[in-house]
Amino acid sequence: MPRKGLLFVVSGPSGAGKGTLCQDLLRRRPGLRFSVSVTTRSPRVGEVDGVHYFFWSRERFLEAAGRGYFLEWAEVYGNYYGTPVAEVESALEAGSDVLLDLDIRGARQVKEKVPDAVLIFILPPSLEALHERISRRGTETEQERRLRLEAASGFLKAARDFDYIVLNDILEEAGRVLDAIITAERCRTSRQLHLIDELIRTGPSRGKEE
Repeated sequence: MPRKGLLFVVSGPSGAGKGTLCQDLLRRRPGLRFSVSVTTRSPRVGEVDGVHYFFWSRERFLEAAGRGYFLEWAEVYGNYYGTPVAEVESALEAGSDVLLDLDIRGARQVKEKVPDAVLIFILPPSLEALHERISRRGTETEQERRLRLEAASGFLKAARDFDYIVLNDILEEAGRVLDAIITAERCRTSRQLHLIDELIRTGPSRGKEE
């Protein structure tokens, strides 16, 4: 019996490095599928439509949301973000593991709809480091940076609701930890019972019995 894929959700405050860690994980695991989100915000420098995000108008997004197009969606800092449900479901049914990079609210919505989804929280080494990372990347206005930093404390409290916490202090070490979580979840007993059942069902071969 082919196994169903696992759904992994990586989340954390803006500037924690979850996007970088997700890209590192995809390089480590070529078979892992990354679900590209839809957003109404403008593309940042270097972002490609259909690769980093699907960039839609607000009207198109809200119309799709009303049709149940998204597994999860929310308004974040004045822009909408959402995960197309059909792509995720088809990948999981085909046995592929799927990776989502979401904000806290999106992660919670996914957990409500997919209870066995694995939630992973990326923790920055300090709020000072978080401030430095957001300022250094230079992709937000001063007001946007202030809003993200103000929200960070509340996001950190939400970490208690996640299955795993990964401290992103040293990128290479955090990447290894994240990769180890994927391995551990695949080996969880509750996900491997079909292998035991199959061994019991088939039993010893007739040739060995004779």
